[in-house]
Amino acid sequence: MRISVRVFDMTMVLYKGDDDKARVSRAACGACPGAGLRSAPTESNGLFPDPEFSVIMQNHIMPRQSTPYKKKTAPPRRGVRIAFRFAAVTALLAAYLVIALSGCRPRSGNRYGPYPVPVVAKNVILIIGDGMDLASEVAASRYLYGTDDGLAWHDSDRFTYRGYCTTWDVTTYNGYASGLGKKNYGIHDFSPSVGYDISKGGAKPYPTFTGGDNSYFFSGYAADSASSATAMATGKKTDTGNIAWESGDPAGGAIVSITDLAKKRRNASIGIVTTFPFNHATPASFASHNPNRYNLYTGYRGYAGHGVADEIITAVKPKVVIGGGHPAWDNPAFDATKGNISKELYDGLKDGAYGYTFVERESSVDGGVALQAAAGNTNASEFSRLFGLFGGNTSIFEPPVPSDNGSAIVTPGSEENPTLAEASIAALTVLSKNPNGFFLMVEQGDIDWANHRNNYHWMIGAMWDLEQAVKAVCGFIDDSDTVNWSNTLVIVTADHAVGFLRFNPSITMTRGDLPTMEGADYSHTYPDGEITYGTTSHTNELVTVSAAGAGAWLFHQYEGSWYPGRKIIDNTHIFKVMSRAMGLSQY
Repeated sequence: MRISVRVFDMTMVLYKGDDDKARVSRAACGACPGAGLRSAPTESNGLFPDPEFSVIMQNHIMPRQSTPYKKKTAPPRRGVRIAFRFAAVTALLAAYLVIALSGCRPRSGNRYGPYPVPVVAKNVILIIGDGMDLASEVAASRYLYGTDDGLAWHDSDRFTYRGYCTTWDVTTYNGYASGLGKKNYGIHDFSPSVGYDISKGGAKPYPTFTGGDNSYFFSGYAADSASSATAMATGKKTDTGNIAWESGDPAGGAIVSITDLAKKRRNASIGIVTTFPFNHATPASFASHNPNRYNLYTGYRGYAGHGVADEIITAVKPKVVIGGGHPAWDNPAFDATKGNISKELYDGLKDGAYGYTFVERESSVDGGVALQAAAGNTNASEFSRLFGLFGGNTSIFEPPVPSDNGSAIVTPGSEENPTLAEASIAALTVLSKNPNGFFLMVEQGDIDWANHRNNYHWMIGAMWDLEQAVKAVCGFIDDSDTVNWSNTLVIVTADHAVGFLRFNPSITMTRGDLPTMEGADYSHTYPDGEITYGTTSHTNELVTVSAAGAGAWLFHQYEGSWYPGRKIIDNTHIFKVMSRAMGLSQY
């Protein structure tokens, strides 16, 4: 006998099989893989419930009742019998449902895994151009190749997905909402058009779209690197300045991130690479949790809690960490009012106390060569890790310098620091040794600082560094025996826009050509009129997102979900694509 009962969105099938046991099977469930996407704009790790607490329905076995029902000599009246039978069936179904729901949580003691979701991409590489608007992409492409769309991630044959992305955070939303007389952001109650208004900002970014109300971007409302990186890392909107932490800074407000899930559910390796300090806002959002991005390390300016650097090094322990912030260049006295790392942490890294092979900037030593040599000596063991600490007197890698003679030659700022390409390849050399896969975040941070300073030349050098890194990553995948385009997803995007760069339509710069630049940082001018900057701050403009490899098609499923009919996703959707591709979540 077969009885099917539909409860909410789940069809429970009760039947008696050959093994003489009653079973409950999942025929269709809205919470299960393959059940499709919902489009209502609610959010918890983005649009849907936090995947850490999501329930995956599986088949569960219940033993058959061994004691037969004994019919009484004086059965109750018909109405009573019907009521009794209805109550019994209801109780039985409720019992099966409760047992099924409780039984489908992970059976190990680990609340994160194992996690029975199909894996599309064993490896995910997220490459972020910090502060990179579309105008910066066009500027770099013109300088390097003489075209508007010549960068590596503009290649549509390889990067089969290309779209636009909103970057607003809770602080931005509430700023706009206040001016519109609307309610503040609510995790289950918000209108995407308050965070980004297409009618004012446009459905495409400049220079693809040249209309709209430019004053809209000068409101002062825009996400910072912490909140925007948090959106990509966790799928949740938060306040400006928060590092994978809930809006409003509640106690215990740490948000589960893609790196947390990848490590716990898939035993994947984690890598963080940046030209900025290793504990700066973007990398920190993928490798730590803190209500304030400026809690750089324990003891920094009196901070007594667990600092960002402390959590990265002693708790999260990514397989690979490469970045700036070397104290010998920016804080040799370990003054607790500045710098990025405490003496205790630095000494521990040098002494091997935290299980890392430690490579640091040294005079007259090629940083890229040293990194690659160390990467080759690591293995797949959990205790074989790589930490590269570099930087300069401003804590970041010295910026690459572009020539202005038509050659489009860019010179690295210092051989003692690796290029972003060299750092990325060193990371991939280590991470690819894990048969369970990996997640790697790569950030070119200088684009942000260059555009803040309205320094077009610096921005071009930083964009060249990013371009070389994307090329190197793609080349590694092309040549690797284990990391290939059928098991690896590569995403290139930006966390937010900076500077409001605009071109003079009557003057088109050609390959290797730079505009005449005068003045000092934050007040640079361009007297020949080739380009202008509109602000030294962040803007709420759309940025681009491109994807190649396994799972790139997943982005199409989120297009228009917040902005119907538009080729626009939100940065929280980047988390959803990555987590679905890696089999970490069904959403």
